[in-house]
Amino acid sequence: MTSQTPDPHTPETPPVRAPSAVPIDDSVLPFEVGALDLRGRLTRLGPALDELLEKHAYPTPVGKLLGEAVVLATLLGSALKFDGRFILQTQTDGPVSLLIVDFQAPDRLRAYARFDETRLAPGLDSGALLGKGHLAMTVDQGPDMSRYQGLVALDGGGLEEAAHEYFLRSEQIPTKVRLAVGEEWRGGEGGRHHWRAGGMLLQFLPKAPERARQPDLDPGDAPDGAEVHAVTEDDAWVEGQSLIGTVEDIELIDPDLSGERLLYRLFHERGVRVFSSLPLRAQCSCSRDAVSGMLSRFSAQDRADMVKDDKVVVTCEFCSSVYEFTPEEAGVE
Repeated sequence: MTSQTPDPHTPETPPVRAPSAVPIDDSVLPFEVGALDLRGRLTRLGPALDELLEKHAYPTPVGKLLGEAVVLATLLGSALKFDGRFILQTQTDGPVSLLIVDFQAPDRLRAYARFDETRLAPGLDSGALLGKGHLAMTVDQGPDMSRYQGLVALDGGGLEEAAHEYFLRSEQIPTKVRLAVGEEWRGGEGGRHHWRAGGMLLQFLPKAPERARQPDLDPGDAPDGAEVHAVTEDDAWVEGQSLIGTVEDIELIDPDLSGERLLYRLFHERGVRVFSSLPLRAQCSCSRDAVSGMLSRFSAQDRADMVKDDKVVVTCEFCSSVYEFTPEEAGVE
């Protein structure tokens, strides 16, 4: 079933149709499973992710990890109802010390990773690549509005685990997240590998809030033998978790499987309703004027120290664009 937006006034029996067989890359597909009080979003990324990662020719483990961060940012940032920014950033002590994904609503993405190539040993999973530190998720509503930021500790786990911890502690919404990134070989003349990624976010949002209750967080200092607070999970959420748990990585990134068909595979017995997909694109927000403005905020001495070979050169970390300024243009006295 399809609709333009999740509108509570939509008729109870909207038209039914077969799921589209045409895959749509670089998009987020919102959906709901009304019978189970589930809402979710499905991300599929192809050319946009390829453009983001190929600008830096990241080693495969780093590209895969940054791809996971991009997918997670789209799943969360696409929920914004205003033209703001969602920024996902990790700072850790692992081989990949920094990840940053900037999602500017409604559809622009840019991303960057900083890593130590000498520490990239074979077989490291995403948790080992990140190490210990924190994950910050920031919602920027504009210059006249306050920012909202959520922090999650990273202690050897991956981004899926961190997302679950964030929703448990900050949003207190029963949530499951799946992330997958891989490479696809396209042959022919000049053939090469292309990045693909997919992800799914599923949330339990019943009308009665007591149905979404979760166990209390571990206080950490409870005496030995203290009774643990237990809450029986709602059967609908148990079923939802079981269904999303069956999703395989290859299904999330398969270029021949449409998002609608994947959702139908999972939820057709209960009935799934999809809404209009939201397009995504790789586009940096840097510009010559923006870089010039950034330079103007440095001290006169800092600007003078930037002059090399009678020019000031600034390279954008996100898109690798290079901007050159004469000392006069950079404001060097």
